[in-house]
Amino acid sequence: MPQATVHLLRHGEVHNPDGVLYGRLPEFHLSELGREMARMLAEHFRQRAENGARITYLAASPLDRAQETAAPTAEALRLQIHTDERIIEAENYFEGMKVTKAELRRPKHWPRLVNPLRPSWGEPYKQQASRVMAAVQDARLRAIELADGNFGSAGPEAIMVSHQLPIWATRLNAEGKPLWHDPRKRECTLTSITSLVFDDDGTLLRVQYSEPAASLLPGAASTPGA
Repeated sequence: MPQATVHLLRHGEVHNPDGVLYGRLPEFHLSELGREMARMLAEHFRQRAENGARITYLAASPLDRAQETAAPTAEALRLQIHTDERIIEAENYFEGMKVTKAELRRPKHWPRLVNPLRPSWGEPYKQQASRVMAAVQDARLRAIELADGNFGSAGPEAIMVSHQLPIWATRLNAEGKPLWHDPRKRECTLTSITSLVFDDDGTLLRVQYSEPAASLLPGAASTPGA
């Protein structure tokens, strides 16, 4: 089987005027800027396809913001959006709250803050990385299958629209780095692409990172992910 690449695409900016940690809550849709980001990413992938990239598979988290980010790319590449629960946002105790220093000082939250290495406030980092990588490997195989022998210049590619923390945990794990981290230092901006490049036997060769919509990031919301 050929080399293949799976692109983990973070969703665009979300309309979140109250600045809450929205997590897995429904009805958090892209802002107008987020929709512009999604359109820019669709154009990025369309141009890559015109230049010979063989992008054959597109999946997204079931959450609204991921599905809406995937939609322009689906149209541009004439691909179906496959919904994959395994790349959903991380579970988080603070979901729906505005997480401030004052809020975190409230005693009722302290039991959730005792172990930042796990972390104790939500889904373990290892669990996130494991479920996302399982989805990535399935997407890799599906991309190869759908390419049907037409592999392009660098092998078939898949796109998976997910969320900041699951993507970052997966990248750290893939690079053999500790999973505990400062959320403010994640290299995973809105509509950034974390690309996992695999050998023909499914062994990870390298991780690449890019920000095709970097020009739209100034002024975008900076509320940390889960």
